[in-house]
Amino acid sequence: MISSPIAVDIASLPPAGAASESPPRVADILARVPALAAEIAKGAARRDQTRELPFEAFRLIREAGIGTLRIPAALGGPGGTVENYIDVIARLAAADSNVAHSLRSHFNFTETLALDPEGGKARRYLDEVLAGKLFAGAHTELGTARPGDVTTRLTSTPAGWRLNGRKWYATGTAFADYATFSAKNDADEVVSVLIPVGRAGIAVLDDWDGMGQRLTASGGVLLDDVEVFEDEISARALDGRIGRHTSTLRQLHLAASAAGAVRAVLNEGIAYVRDHARPAAHSPAASAREDHFIQELVGEIAAASFAVDALVAESARALDRAAAAFAAGDEAVLDAALVESALTTSRTQIVASRLALRAAEQIFDLGGASTTSSKYNFDRHWRNIRTVFSHNPLLHKARVVGDYYLNGTTTHLREGKVF
Repeated sequence: MISSPIAVDIASLPPAGAASESPPRVADILARVPALAAEIAKGAARRDQTRELPFEAFRLIREAGIGTLRIPAALGGPGGTVENYIDVIARLAAADSNVAHSLRSHFNFTETLALDPEGGKARRYLDEVLAGKLFAGAHTELGTARPGDVTTRLTSTPAGWRLNGRKWYATGTAFADYATFSAKNDADEVVSVLIPVGRAGIAVLDDWDGMGQRLTASGGVLLDDVEVFEDEISARALDGRIGRHTSTLRQLHLAASAAGAVRAVLNEGIAYVRDHARPAAHSPAASAREDHFIQELVGEIAAASFAVDALVAESARALDRAAAAFAAGDEAVLDAALVESALTTSRTQIVASRLALRAAEQIFDLGGASTTSSKYNFDRHWRNIRTVFSHNPLLHKARVVGDYYLNGTTTHLREGKVF
């Protein structure tokens, strides 16, 4: 279902489409975010309960030019930093973590344009990004022997290339204009195909059945004899330097989505205490907001949110240093920066996951059994955070970090997969 229209007046700032006359400014885009987030937050709990996909939120995101943020000024974009973009994701996630999470593949794509401005994709799709178009895709498949195995086929026929298969974890594809899919060609090589989502033969299936992030449309995509043109096909490599960088970026995007969910826990917890909670039966306080134990709980949640935000911001700065190293031209410096950003993001996820999940539990101590009422839907925050941090094994991250400190091992920090 499509959610109810979200009415928003994003001030008098020009939409993204106005970039043809003057490049969008970072300050203008960031100025739009508070009003945008406030509108997206309206009805977020209800949408989660009734499974109303937030299509209207993405129309507003297009209009606000959010997706252009990482395009360099030299390419006609605002030239925002990774830290700018990650902050925006956290702000949107505080409104609805489904919406923030669904932009993950888009910013993965725009990061490749920013780091490879002379590449074919940059030349072909730059104007589309600047016009507000969104990108997503899916590479994972169900039922394969190992994660990452590809059975989707790209076949040469007398009528041209045809794509057939079924993908999973297609986060954000339902809301996107273009999508990337991995497939094996006739030579059994894994390639990437970047095509419009509306092309005949593409069916986005809203069949994600996870307990959290229910509105990201992270389920399947059916590809049935989809026409593909030669210039829409490219090689796929994860272990190249850009692939390593964007892999870390994707992991940080998840952490930023969780950071926003913790902000929502804090904001909704405070509102609940002020507007609905009663002091415990044995409390000497006249109101819940004066109860010392409730004050302590809110203080702990606030501290957790602050710590998660700080960790995520530090990781974003590490990624900015890695992005800057691409332009410097020193391969040794770049490699060191890529390892450091992967390490920093891994450490962030290990700690942030524990703080975030604990905060999402503590909201239920603010008012007893009444906090479990479905009308508040507070449990969505724990479900969403747990789902976000289930994407990649945290135990493996901790082991890799420990191996690095003990033995200097960087194998998995360089592979462009888990990290």
